[in-house]
Amino acid sequence: METFSFFRVRDPVFGGMAMEKATVRDVEVRGKRVFVRVDFNVPVEEGRVTDDTRIRAALPTIRYLIDRGARVILASHLGRPKGRADDRYRLDPVARRLEEILGRPVRKVDAAVGPEVEKAAEELKDGDVLLLENVRFEPGEEKNDPALAQAWAKLADLYVNDAFGSAHRAHASTAGLARYLPAVAGFLMEREIGIMGRALARPERPFAAVIGGAKVSDKIGVLRNLIDRVDRLLVGGGMANTFLAAQGRRLGNSLVERDQLDTAREILERASARGTAFALPVDLVVADRFAADAQSRVVTVEEGVPEGWAALDIGPETARRYREILAGAKTVIWNGPMGVFEWAPFAAGTLAVAEAMAAVEGTTIVGGGDSVAAVEQMGLADRMTHISTGGGASLEFLEGRELPGVAALMDRKER
Repeated sequence: METFSFFRVRDPVFGGMAMEKATVRDVEVRGKRVFVRVDFNVPVEEGRVTDDTRIRAALPTIRYLIDRGARVILASHLGRPKGRADDRYRLDPVARRLEEILGRPVRKVDAAVGPEVEKAAEELKDGDVLLLENVRFEPGEEKNDPALAQAWAKLADLYVNDAFGSAHRAHASTAGLARYLPAVAGFLMEREIGIMGRALARPERPFAAVIGGAKVSDKIGVLRNLIDRVDRLLVGGGMANTFLAAQGRRLGNSLVERDQLDTAREILERASARGTAFALPVDLVVADRFAADAQSRVVTVEEGVPEGWAALDIGPETARRYREILAGAKTVIWNGPMGVFEWAPFAAGTLAVAEAMAAVEGTTIVGGGDSVAAVEQMGLADRMTHISTGGGASLEFLEGRELPGVAALMDRKER
């Protein structure tokens, strides 16, 4: 596992003063009760966890604490229960899976706060693990209620945030707690911020970014931030249609954000002024309807998309060009698929990018839920340098925005 004794956030390249955040390595944990915010927001079907990736991602921090005699209190959200108890989102399946992976008992309580939780925390012995109920059952969680944060703070001596996937949320368990306890990062948080931050601030060049997904409006901040940093920017997915429309291309029934055409033109002009190579599709896979079994064919952007048809993937010539561009890169960040990859007829573009990244002799980072799902579906995840566990958090980090869950942690100099 790659390690960092500390990591920087708000580096000058992001427009702020560099800060070195303390990690769990920087504090004494033996015999202490440690409240660890993890991201166990995993898919559950019929009482079983169907993908334990996020649970496994938290294991290095949990095992580090256990091995050093800490008394571990784990807290996570699951789903969107909207501030009330909902049996669909209880963490019992998570507790069972965590216990299996750890190979040791994990005590689960049926509340996130209150007398039952306080008693369970008091009874912990060195090396014990306690899992609280879904923190979003509490109405004060998403409101960052100080009273709720203080109630959790009373359970422990130290706060560790290892939930990068929730670091962009200013909630009681992700940011509020840090006001009442010494607060440091776990190993997953350290790795996420360390690897992505280093790639953005001090990349090995050429530095390329591949941005896809449905809408330009979802990623305006990402595009604007990356234009100033990367050497090559490749765009695909539905959002490419808006850029093509801004250039006067005929898009038929393709998804186009008409209210973002001026924004698209501004981004293209900015890329040109900065000398950033901005690659758009030269051909498209189009379909006569939005369905997996639709009739499809390839058209060039010069000829345009016929009326009644819609672009659902980048075309083979675009895929070839994108592979060629990425082959010479030393750092690549990818966020967003090139098309409707869930349907085989429209998955070739996303597969081409995934295969190209797997062949890169340098740093490759995949962020965003759909991109991660794509590389995992295609069996290429283990060939990437880093697969981010955070969807929205990864996106906001790529925008250069401060993440509340990171900002709340102690600077290393504070120790």
